[in-house]
Amino acid sequence: MVTIPKECLHEMDDILGKWSCEIGGTYMPKTYLTIQNKINNWKVSNEDVWIISFPKTGTTWTQEMVWLILNDLNYKGARKNLLKRSPQIEATALVRYPHIKFFKPFIPQAITDSLKYVKNLKHPACIKSHLPWNLLPEAIQKDVQRPKIIYISRNPKDTCVSYYYFSKLIKDFDGTLDEFCNLFLRGKINYAPYWDHVLPFWKRRNEENILFLKYEELKQDLPGVIDRVAIFLGKNLSQEQIYTLADHLSFDNMKNNTAVNYDWLVKLSSKYKADKNSSFMRTGKVGDYKNVMSEEMIERFDKWTKEHTKGTGLDF
Repeated sequence: MVTIPKECLHEMDDILGKWSCEIGGTYMPKTYLTIQNKINNWKVSNEDVWIISFPKTGTTWTQEMVWLILNDLNYKGARKNLLKRSPQIEATALVRYPHIKFFKPFIPQAITDSLKYVKNLKHPACIKSHLPWNLLPEAIQKDVQRPKIIYISRNPKDTCVSYYYFSKLIKDFDGTLDEFCNLFLRGKINYAPYWDHVLPFWKRRNEENILFLKYEELKQDLPGVIDRVAIFLGKNLSQEQIYTLADHLSFDNMKNNTAVNYDWLVKLSSKYKADKNSSFMRTGKVGDYKNVMSEEMIERFDKWTKEHTKGTGLDF
């Protein structure tokens, strides 16, 4: 929600360089350095479930599904805002305001002091993170603790487009889509490089405590994915319960659900020169990139994808 100076709108590297730096090979907000050691040494509980993803790959959708399954379909409890039920552990590092004290009354504690908030959650907790494998708590990386991890992935072209519109929403990003795509391909946006994020989890997909999901699978067969997730979490759901949950998780219902649609963020952003026509949840469609990406850019993404996935067995 930082207003970018008009004279800098097309100097994207300079803009991101002001707020970001490379940490362990990953482009991250510089503010992450203030909490990095605490996350490295985080006391991980095997009771918890971690929902991990690269940004804009279906995280919110997955969080709502996982939280409800984990909490025995407590739809009444799900009326509480999702960021309080399933907080992002490193969220505090994403708050870049020069005068954070001014904004605190408008932003939930789950964001302004995410580490304290997550620490106080009851187990089993449902924890969200966009951190890549090598920035997760050492207890997870070194296999000291093995909490259940659900990783949600998505076609990089749709991911990039969604990330672009989200960036416009929260940062008054007025650059072109092509400019953003170039940054995405070069790994110069927060949490990138994309493949360095996705592939380590894909390679671990057969481990007992890791479930690797694709956004496209949820769109194609949501009831089937719900069943897979329930089995992974050790829960038994009837067909009726599965289809009721699938209806709750439909795009239209999610977009109109104030507990998950980040309506508060849209309203707050609109006060600080963000794109007033933006929405946290746009279309939710697979292949929407075809409506906005040039043929040349699509070809670049396809070539880039082929280079990075060769021999991995991963496709979208």
